[in-house]
Amino acid sequence: MGARLHICMTCKAGLAVPEGEKPMGAQLWEAVAALESPEGVEVIPVDCLSACNTGAAVALSMKGAWGYVYGRMVPENAADILAGAAAYARTPDGLVPWRERPVIFRKQSLARIPPMEA
Repeated sequence: MGARLHICMTCKAGLAVPEGEKPMGAQLWEAVAALESPEGVEVIPVDCLSACNTGAAVALSMKGAWGYVYGRMVPENAADILAGAAAYARTPDGLVPWRERPVIFRKQSLARIPPMEA
């Protein structure tokens, strides 16, 4: 099993969403889904990552690896998000060297989650 990139579809990024418009999370999902997913990365929309004050949020997870939650993402970050997910998927433990992470992942990390013990 490879890496999973979860994208919060309901994130409003602290903004009011006018009737008939999509929240920032749904816009982010559309931007990411419009690009080709990297090898070893499954992109999954989710309803909520509980990062409402710092959305739009994405999360990376992989069996036996550290997980991450990143916030303040916008549709223009789609390519960098996928590049970061690809780097993450290539690791055995989820620990991507600092300089190999996209700048948005270096600066907009909300949480690092330890792997579950086997």
